Amino acid sequence: MEVFAGFTAVQIAVAFAAALGSAFVRGLTGFGMAILLVPVLALALPPVEAVVLANALSLMIGATEIRMLVRNAEPTAWVISTMAVLTTPFGLWALSMTGNDVARLVIALIALSAFLAILLPRRGESVPGRAVTGGVGLLSGLMTGYAGMPGPPVVPYYAGRTLPRITIKASMQLIFTIAATAGLGSAVWLGVLRAELLLFAAVMLPMILAGNALGARVSGRISDPIWRAVVGLILGGAAAAALARLI
Repeated sequence: MEVFAGFTAVQIAVAFAAALGSAFVRGLTGFGMAILLVPVLALALPPVEAVVLANALSLMIGATEIRMLVRNAEPTAWVISTMAVLTTPFGLWALSMTGNDVARLVIALIALSAFLAILLPRRGESVPGRAVTGGVGLLSGLMTGYAGMPGPPVVPYYAGRTLPRITIKASMQLIFTIAATAGLGSAVWLGVLRAELLLFAAVMLPMILAGNALGARVSGRISDPIWRAVVGLILGGAAAAALARLI
């Protein structure tokens, strides 16, 4: 039974719970909202709508923090964001052309690769080469379109280096915000963006803001080693969950 903008009470309840939990993780670690949110939303919504809704929420919350993100992000974030904007439409197009099983396999493999990458020794503060930076942006864009998840290639790129936590979080979140904008633009281009999804996102936004604020408060009270351990655990959990769905 539809109770709001074409969505049922069950769909709304699932979306609200997922929004609160995933936003808490975002505030705590600087990433993870889409990685956790999209699979849950996809249980209650068609995959394409789950991706579009996640992109709308990422853009909305990123817009509330944009000045801080621009001020603290590393310059490489702009390079990665540019590549992500260029490749996001191809990811969403690929999603619209492939089945759910193929999509789950691709998402699981990328989530697993991100977890393995974060386990590698930290690389210091040196900026990776142009090819690596551009490749991260390319993959991030494809993942934004295909799964609403720009994070798997981006998180190891920043969290795997010895950088201030504020720089890591701002760089990742700036990329996610710009990639989400590209994702919504691609949805318009492909004709899969419904006005009801934007309305649903606006209704969910207070839950996102509350969860994010709580996570940021907790983040400020934990040490850097614990923070990095949490990042690894979340990536590992996301990879395990994605692989479990394939079994």
